[in-house]
Amino acid sequence: MSPSVTTKEKVEELKQDTEIQKALDQTAAPEQAVSLPGKRQHKFFLTTYLLILFLLGAAYYLVHQRIVHVAEAYFPFLQRFCLGSFAIVAALTVAKVLDFYLIQNVHDAASKYNIRRILKLVTAIVVAFIIISILFANWYTAIVSLGLVSLILGFALQTPTTSFIGWVYILIRTPYRVGDRIRIGDATGDVIDVSYLDTTLWEFGGEYLSTDHPSGRIIKFPNSKVLNTAVYNYSWPLFPYIWNEIKFNVAYESDLDFVSQTMKEIAKEEIGEAMLERVRTFRSLLSETPVDQLEVREYPAVLFRVSSNTWLEAIVRYLVEPKRAGRVKSELIGKMLAALNAAPEKVLFPKGPAR
Repeated sequence: MSPSVTTKEKVEELKQDTEIQKALDQTAAPEQAVSLPGKRQHKFFLTTYLLILFLLGAAYYLVHQRIVHVAEAYFPFLQRFCLGSFAIVAALTVAKVLDFYLIQNVHDAASKYNIRRILKLVTAIVVAFIIISILFANWYTAIVSLGLVSLILGFALQTPTTSFIGWVYILIRTPYRVGDRIRIGDATGDVIDVSYLDTTLWEFGGEYLSTDHPSGRIIKFPNSKVLNTAVYNYSWPLFPYIWNEIKFNVAYESDLDFVSQTMKEIAKEEIGEAMLERVRTFRSLLSETPVDQLEVREYPAVLFRVSSNTWLEAIVRYLVEPKRAGRVKSELIGKMLAALNAAPEKVLFPKGPAR
């Protein structure tokens, strides 16, 4: 291979990596995709912060004690600068310690993600507060200036402000969290990021697919949308399942008891005892509300319905995790058809197009 071709390939690889990084930046996914730094890296950062704090403290002491000669006109500002820089690094150090020793030990991934977002926001506010203190010696002037700037920005950034309020609403009311599968408006997908201004979904289904398989696209919408749009959450922590159905056409002469029993047993084997326990919990909660909890069955149910043609519809209703709905349905169809076809004397299927 010639050197020119090798160089060209390397350039293409570098370009591809850059494009990938840009895409990750747009989805804000690196924070989740990249593993947290190891203990050695955390200790290195903490040691670096402490060293900077020591140097800034020493600098402030030298300036305050007039050991370093500074023109009188710059002395107050230099004092504030050294003290403010010390406070900023101290705030960053505290945030790093909280992240490593407390937040890192939170087992729930969604809660850990939200706590980190809040910590970053609080740290940014503290740093901004310190910077204002450095720039303005007179607090009254600072407050007035900040008030005017906030008023101007409030009009100019009305939509981002509403989206930020939407982010606060998402944190408090939790209509969805990172990892949930939701539908909001025309957007349906798995939540991969909830930033201060917008939410990113990894779309599933979509216009090119007839199943719940990921489409390969991402969807972004402003957080303000949750304030005036219904959110359908398929991953409610208390009951993270949905009911699904499989339908077969059978003849009136079929052994309906056999069909019903076979479909129920196969579905029951698939859903497992863990889901049954969740249904019991869900029913106990519903019993305290006006909703009729008896309609929420713990086991798969089979019902028959007269079709518009000359066949009966045998329908099995069962529980499934939303993200496994398509795969489970395919597996169940295969198992049920094999069991029903094994008894042709009891189950009669259409032999041709229904009339």
